[in-house]
Parts: sequence; C-alpha cells; structure tokens
Amino acid sequence: MPKKMPQRPIEPVRRYAYTREESAISIGMSVSHFERFVQAELKLIPSGQLILVQPIELERWAQRNARYLVEPVRPRLVG
Repeated sequence: MPKKMPQRPIEPVRRYAYTREESAISIGMSVSHFERFVQAELKLIPSGQLILVQPIELERWAQRNARYLVEPVRPRLVG
C-alpha cells in the first residue's frame, strides 16, 4: 500500500477582482439588479466574455450612493 502524503495547508489567496455574481452578492443584491443599476457606474475588467470588478470599485460605488433616507433632526437656534 502506498503511503499517504501529508496535505500541505493551503494559504488564502488575495482576490483582485470578482465576477458579477460575486460583486452582486458582496453588496447584497441580485445579479440582475447589479447588471441593470450598478455595473454601468463601475470600471470593469473585460476578459473575453468574463466581466470582472475590482473590490475597490464596489467600495467607491457604495460610498457614492450612501445617504440618509430621512433627514437628521437639527436643533433650532432660538435667537
């Protein structure tokens, strides 16, 4: 019987780009919503039929689109 080789630990690999599906999941929406409303605002990486998105692009999109849904209450100055 051949001896089993010990398995080497696999190091996590840093991701420089996500697929459209991964991008949509990472910002909490469906792929169809992502494709219709978000991807047009992002710089994309085309590679044949594969379209990739850098995580920093998703972060920038989230920052640009973050807003309060209700205006914060501001105290009135009496004067």
